[in-house]
Amino acid sequence: MEPVSGIFKSTMEELSSGDSDSLRSEENVPDVNAEVGASQPMPTNSIAEGDKNKNYRGRDQRHRPVTQSQAKRRLEAMVTTIDHKLSGAFIIITILYAVITIRTYMSLEAQSVVEYPNKVIEKDYEKMMHKNKINQLSSPADDIATLQHTFPVHASGDTERIDHPGIFLGNPEGIKAVLKEHVGRLPADGKMKVPKFWRPSVYGPGGVREFLGNYGETLITPEQAAHIGSFHPETGMKTIYISVASYRDPECQPTVEDIFLRAEYPERLRVAIVEQRVEGEDDDLFPWCGKPLKECSEDPEQAMCKYAHLVDIFVVPGILSVGPVFARHLANRMYRGEYFAMQVDSHVRFIHHWDSDLVSQWDSAKNEMAIVTTYLSDITNSIDPVTFENRHPNRPIMCKTGYEGSGKLKHLRHGQQPEGLPGIHGEPTLHPFWAAGFSFARGHFVIQVPYDQYEPMVFQGEEIFMGLRGWTYGYDYYTLETSVAFHMYAINENKSKRKKVKLFWENSNLYPGAALQGMKRLNGIIGNGDPGDIFYNAEEKEYGLGKVRPREQFYKLYGIHTDTKTVEDHLCSFVGKPMMTLFKPHLRKNHMGIDFSNVDFEYKDKEQAKVSKQKKQKNMIRNKQ
Repeated sequence: MEPVSGIFKSTMEELSSGDSDSLRSEENVPDVNAEVGASQPMPTNSIAEGDKNKNYRGRDQRHRPVTQSQAKRRLEAMVTTIDHKLSGAFIIITILYAVITIRTYMSLEAQSVVEYPNKVIEKDYEKMMHKNKINQLSSPADDIATLQHTFPVHASGDTERIDHPGIFLGNPEGIKAVLKEHVGRLPADGKMKVPKFWRPSVYGPGGVREFLGNYGETLITPEQAAHIGSFHPETGMKTIYISVASYRDPECQPTVEDIFLRAEYPERLRVAIVEQRVEGEDDDLFPWCGKPLKECSEDPEQAMCKYAHLVDIFVVPGILSVGPVFARHLANRMYRGEYFAMQVDSHVRFIHHWDSDLVSQWDSAKNEMAIVTTYLSDITNSIDPVTFENRHPNRPIMCKTGYEGSGKLKHLRHGQQPEGLPGIHGEPTLHPFWAAGFSFARGHFVIQVPYDQYEPMVFQGEEIFMGLRGWTYGYDYYTLETSVAFHMYAINENKSKRKKVKLFWENSNLYPGAALQGMKRLNGIIGNGDPGDIFYNAEEKEYGLGKVRPREQFYKLYGIHTDTKTVEDHLCSFVGKPMMTLFKPHLRKNHMGIDFSNVDFEYKDKEQAKVSKQKKQKNMIRNKQ
């Protein structure tokens, strides 16, 4: 069994044939019509209908004494009937109690422990994990107050079947041929079992999305925001959800370990991992992302042993990977009401007490709708190897974007970003764009702006899509004054080993046509496609834009021309002090984001305007001559 209490693990190679409690190993070839998914806990309220309808009357008048009076006979018959009915009722109650007790126990066990194929864990680990369990729930609490003081809540057992986007949006004929070639490895019906989104009933019949501004129809209120976010039941500290999506990455395990080791208050963290790997092929190359390097019986002080009850894992076979958008969509489904939500790449290292530092810097923005997000600086020489303090004075800022690609695959991409000493102190600095590799916000951001399910094989382009959606919901983006984490890029001393890491592009031939459909949907929703483009536009209410701010204003503010597919250059000259000076005064008094309704600004490249003016003057002089 896997040494992670509360893990939700689903190898999509384990196909369900109707028995939700059965798990199949990789060696067992599943039925081609079976479903890809994880095992589910047995429901605790399953009772055989036959037990409900048994009739224990038990009357027997064959040996009735003839010498008894009629009254006495009637009395005895009545008593006998009552005794038999009571006996029958007692038997039924006993059976119900036994069934419910057994199945409740089985359900709890299924939620907290998951088996990895071909892995054996010693029994003393299980005892230790039972000791470490605290308030593990998978069912919704009865009221919001209880919900907000329940932690950790695990994404185990609460699943649903959805369309795999690569199969769903791929070319039908091409997909048909691929499914025939990969029988037993790809789901024949194109569906897979995944965690359900966090949608507690306590927020009303319309659900938490309707409770929070009705899918972006209106800006959320301070009162609504205050009802989202859990606190540690013992310390009262605000909890942090951290999602890590990994594709065959050897650095994932040390990244997750570092999250706990460097935190000041690791007990308030909950890490959800979407691990995409090729079992068998990858097993000998690097460890499982959520698994300790040694058995916990041998070294129980390992971070992955001590904090195993704060880790959830969803395992996806590498063959089903269709890029970071869908992987992070799955990670968003694993959020369970934490106060903060952080997204980070699977090859990152953290500084000493990063969690307290990060929360403090977020607080200093005094903006409930603030998201601190950026392209992290490279890790080389950035963290002291002894104290783990930050020794990298510069900080990155997001201010560069541009179009790349051609035809229907043309899209906006944020390129390499500049970094330097912060010019603003005591608070984070506003900047225009959102970054996927590092994002820290209130938990309601993940609820309101989840990753789209239908953008397979998309890599570049996800950030403008998520960033614009978040902005139209009322969120604002900042860069930290000082960095709390650093990225392991394929440069400097890490170049050789990072270049060896496989990428999801190796699956491109498995999902013919999916990349084009995914990009057309992405561009279509954010108004960046070509006029008349036809794209898959279902579930836009769930994965589309908000109405708090118009998308056209975003493009205008930052010099993006969707009609000509061009951008104004030198935006970085505006981002920083000029942008803060112009926009910060419009922060709402209730701290619910910047009110752009009173901002009349359009970025224009002054350098380009100057050059154009000089050319125009030269042409005029030439014409006169």
